[in-house]
Amino acid sequence: MIHKSYTDENHELSGSCLCGRVRWHARGPFRHVVACHCRECRKWSGHFFPGIRSRSDRIVIEGEESLRWYRSSEFARRGFCGECGSTLFWQSGSITNIAAGSVDGETALGIIQHIHTGEAGDYYDL
Repeated sequence: MIHKSYTDENHELSGSCLCGRVRWHARGPFRHVVACHCRECRKWSGHFFPGIRSRSDRIVIEGEESLRWYRSSEFARRGFCGECGSTLFWQSGSITNIAAGSVDGETALGIIQHIHTGEAGDYYDL
């Protein structure tokens, strides 16, 4: 059971897209996973988007030449690999949500909340 919303500052995660052209490394604190079921996240990810919140300045990205950004609203943009199409980041200002599925290895995190559930697809139950 998860008792607090954020990890400590020493928690480190790294990950990549499917083809490995975009890699990232980040240091905590991380907010545990929030699963967004909004229409935009479903269209973008193919299902719901499980995001790990981090401060943008604590993430180092390698292979930025393969990273593409799509401005999905006035306040946010979405990052993905231009080669393999992997969903990687949702970013707004100084906050970046990292796709939980892009983490290499164990996360030591868990889902703490489901949001925009009224927009969830009719093909699954929450």
